[in-house]
Amino acid sequence: MSCFRLLKKRANRDPLFLTGVTFPPEYPASPETLVKLTVYDVKDKARDSSSFLGSATFSVGKLLRAKDEQLTLNLRSSDGVCAAGTVVVSRLKMGEMEEADMDHITADIQAQKCSLVCESASHGTCGDRDNCLQTGPVFKNPVCKVYRFQTVDSKWMLVREQMEECTLSFSIPKQLLSLYIQEDMRRIQELRDLGDLSPHWDNLRKEIISRYFQVITSNQETLAELDKISGPSFKPSCSKGQKSLEFIPINLHTQRMRVTCPRKTDAFYDVITVGAPAAHYQGFKSGGLHRLLSRYEAEKKSFSTAYQCIYYSPEHTAKAQEVLSAVSQLQPLISCLADQLLQAAQQRSSTGLRDALKILADKTEQFVHALKDELVKSALLALHAARPGYVSKTQTQNQPQAHNHQGQSSPGLCQSHNHSPVHNLPGHSPAGHSTTGSPVVCNNVEGCQPTTREDGGTTPLKRQDSIPHHKEYDEEEWDRVWANVAKSLNCVIAMVDKLQEQDNNKPEQPIPEQTLADVITSHNPGDWREQLSPVVSRLKECVVEVLERARRAMTFVLLQEAACSIPQGLLLQQRRDVVFSQALAALACGFVMRLYAGMEDKGFLRQLHLVGVVAQFESLLSVYSEEIGMMEDMEVGISDLHRVTFRITEAKTDELADLEPVVSGRRDHYTVEVPLPRQAFQTLPEEIKEGKLLQVFPVLFNVGINEQQTIAERFGDVSLQERINQRNFEILDGYYKSLREKMPMECLPCFQTQTDLKELLETLGQNVVTKKRKNVEILWLAGTICRRLNGIRFTSCKSAKDRTSMSVTLEQCALLRDEHQLNKDYFIRALDCMRREGCRIENVQKNIRCRKYAFNMLQLMAFPKCYRPPEGTYGKVDS
Repeated sequence: MSCFRLLKKRANRDPLFLTGVTFPPEYPASPETLVKLTVYDVKDKARDSSSFLGSATFSVGKLLRAKDEQLTLNLRSSDGVCAAGTVVVSRLKMGEMEEADMDHITADIQAQKCSLVCESASHGTCGDRDNCLQTGPVFKNPVCKVYRFQTVDSKWMLVREQMEECTLSFSIPKQLLSLYIQEDMRRIQELRDLGDLSPHWDNLRKEIISRYFQVITSNQETLAELDKISGPSFKPSCSKGQKSLEFIPINLHTQRMRVTCPRKTDAFYDVITVGAPAAHYQGFKSGGLHRLLSRYEAEKKSFSTAYQCIYYSPEHTAKAQEVLSAVSQLQPLISCLADQLLQAAQQRSSTGLRDALKILADKTEQFVHALKDELVKSALLALHAARPGYVSKTQTQNQPQAHNHQGQSSPGLCQSHNHSPVHNLPGHSPAGHSTTGSPVVCNNVEGCQPTTREDGGTTPLKRQDSIPHHKEYDEEEWDRVWANVAKSLNCVIAMVDKLQEQDNNKPEQPIPEQTLADVITSHNPGDWREQLSPVVSRLKECVVEVLERARRAMTFVLLQEAACSIPQGLLLQQRRDVVFSQALAALACGFVMRLYAGMEDKGFLRQLHLVGVVAQFESLLSVYSEEIGMMEDMEVGISDLHRVTFRITEAKTDELADLEPVVSGRRDHYTVEVPLPRQAFQTLPEEIKEGKLLQVFPVLFNVGINEQQTIAERFGDVSLQERINQRNFEILDGYYKSLREKMPMECLPCFQTQTDLKELLETLGQNVVTKKRKNVEILWLAGTICRRLNGIRFTSCKSAKDRTSMSVTLEQCALLRDEHQLNKDYFIRALDCMRREGCRIENVQKNIRCRKYAFNMLQLMAFPKCYRPPEGTYGKVDS
């Protein structure tokens, strides 16, 4: 049994010591179970200094048979002779909160009978988990704490904290690592599928493939190390710099506060605590992702000159990845839908034929639209120019002169730095700036020579020399191939219309395409599948042909992007992968917890599929030293979460392994599938059951509170924090406006504080632009708005251990005060109690094996008062 010592005032003559005990499920209690209570006088809990007072034994059956289910037992010394006081044992059921049960602990403040009225359950496995609102199947190792606090009307509320680890801390990063490896392997294969390239481009391709293999090997080694790990499902803060754990979020835990009040419905409040998603192992000497990416884009043009490649803007490379992803997903889908169309034709089902055609036409139109971009055509031209032995028109005309003066040399394309096949695209920038007589960029470096004049001088290459002539490359060929997909679809539609007309015995209408008419007349008019098969096969062939050309073109764009960013680009991608992995693990944890909590809330489920859900990250990092780099990493990692969608599926079984979320996709877009037990899945709205993708709107607000933030505000620069808060306020405000347009505000949860959401947002907006030191009201307002919007709450600092604990406990006590009428005289006492004996000090113990927050007195002088822990709970420790 866990005991603690209350600080007694001199006037205390009969102090009360309150503690709670739970029976873990692996040790079920029966009426015959004997319980022994041992009581210690704890001198110094941090140093485990205590002395034995006495013990008592009773049976569970005796407690259940006792009047009011309460026993008064005498404590006996070790020899069983001397009495050492009494202990009162009461049975307490969670969820049952009658006033009579609380009368025996009413405090008499004036007589100072009890200086602190609370109950704190021992840490360990929670015994009555079944009575708790379910948090989800991916949570384990709960730590439970129970308190009793007085309300303004002299009643008593029961408050229960429950903190748990999440198995997604490891499973999500491991899945992402596998996806990273698969995607990079596909990229290598796509580069190989480009076919023959000129020596210059082929050498660049080999170097890039070599770099990719290095990344793949590193990720495979990390994944192998993670597969060996068993035990706790969280990464302690002292391991944040460990290489093998860099993809794992730091100290990820969930925390739920459940409040039971007389004559009121139980309420619960959730928060996910996690260390700032950042590349701690790689360090922050050169800053974080935001700064590194900005510098990388600025320097990429000089990289492109050094590697003699075309510079594509970030918009172009993003578009290339988008096109690759879209067409790669749509092509197999179109093929499958085409087979379904033929199946419906074989069954002569007019309804099935019409429905299958509708979906096929829609997906084919999406496929065609995805390729309706000038980038594809220009990239095909650039790829053609990179083939070995390519000769431009001017080079062909001047070749005899060159042979006369220079002897035999293999032809190759020369591109000046100022001109490339993508020079006319919006947002494109040339690789460098050259003037007449400057060096040229050659696709075939070994065989490319400047044109020689008769007088022995050299003739600079002109702009038209870089662009292939129509005789060498038919620029309209892509338009024809691309248009064939739409024409083939029209043939399929016309054929289906023809078949349905025949089935309805309507007069036959002529089909405009002569080739289609020939197909129809050459087959038995009674066999639908036989008549439809040729045009469907033609459609599938056209789609495959277009896909292969587009894939090679977009891969060549990405080849050039990778070539002009080696090795910095891949290193940054690795860092971004690490940060995103930590952020996604936290988000998936929060989404699962919020989903299970809202299964019976029809308004929330409607909001989920109509608009999506807000994921609000609160950060307490300072804009100083290495925490600037952490914040820059975190900003990009949280922003990247907008590329994530969720889909809820029906689990195959109710086994825990089948309820684990599954991640799929590639770096430009990931989908997390969350399986639900069949019974729970059937209660969902039809839109969700049909597999609609659910959106998440991540927002980040940061306010530093420690002594480093004081230095930054007085002598440094806090513009990073200001920019982050302003940008994310705009996202949050945009979400609110979208929500207001799509569903009634009555669907949102009700709170005791009746402040209008619009008014809260206006106040937050004012605070964001106000120049005020350590303006923690930004965090309070953002958290309140998030809860009012049915959002997911996250709280972070460097390790989610010390500053995070102060924030979580402050928010919990504020909720008790504002929503459950906690007596104002007990606010500070409740706050200190939670920080001294609650789940957060247990979190500290789990991380560093010491029950002290990592603060010193000098640091705390710079903290806002409400973020300072009680005396005796902090000190110098290795965190």
